[in-house]
Amino acid sequence: MKNNKRKWSIRKKLRMLWVLAGIAFMLWQFYSMQAHNVENSLMQSDDQLTFHNTSDFYSYTPTAYYNSTLIFFPGALVQPKAYIPLCRNIAENNVKVYLIKMPWRQATMGYNKIKELDILKNSTMTYILAGHSQGGKMAAQFVYENPDAIDKLILIGTTHPRDISLADQTLPILKIYGTNDGVADEATMLKNKPMLPEKTEFKRIEGGNHSQFGYYGFQLGDDKANISRELQQKETLESILEFMDID
Repeated sequence: MKNNKRKWSIRKKLRMLWVLAGIAFMLWQFYSMQAHNVENSLMQSDDQLTFHNTSDFYSYTPTAYYNSTLIFFPGALVQPKAYIPLCRNIAENNVKVYLIKMPWRQATMGYNKIKELDILKNSTMTYILAGHSQGGKMAAQFVYENPDAIDKLILIGTTHPRDISLADQTLPILKIYGTNDGVADEATMLKNKPMLPEKTEFKRIEGGNHSQFGYYGFQLGDDKANISRELQQKETLESILEFMDID
């Protein structure tokens, strides 16, 4: 009888340990996906840009005339604020930028928000859709479903498109990836290359990983970067501006 009680007690303790370990993992994962080291000054208006923070997006609107709008989809579970530094740097080059806040931080649930918000209504505007990780996957999905709505597509740190093909699309596409990306690894990304048009531009960031495309913690499954986050962000920005024909 005592042995049975002892076994039952051990089982209860093991179950409790598993539950506590699961809670600890979820808390760590939530913390790692939060934005880190994003200065509040980047989320303020100045003479060059007007900043807005709504329930659906962050946005930067140039005070001078502009004719390009970039829409950015965040990665899955990543706090959108983590992409503020990149988006602000793009906007400072006289581009209107929308950083979309997805329901439950899942682009799969909110990638059509840009139609619901009437962001694409100006026929004289050049619209560029960009996304990181799952955000890139759903940016490709949006173009697949709405082939005439977007003028240019930028895919960052994603192996997609994988289950759909954009090979027949005529819009310019840029794909940016890091050689140390453990989440969207280079081999898998290149394996899916036939899903993109032949003229797709590829930017290879030597030593860059998955997490450093944003300002958040280390993502599960990623590899360690061999370059700083600042350098990876700089190379990403330069590639985007060159693709957009902005000096």
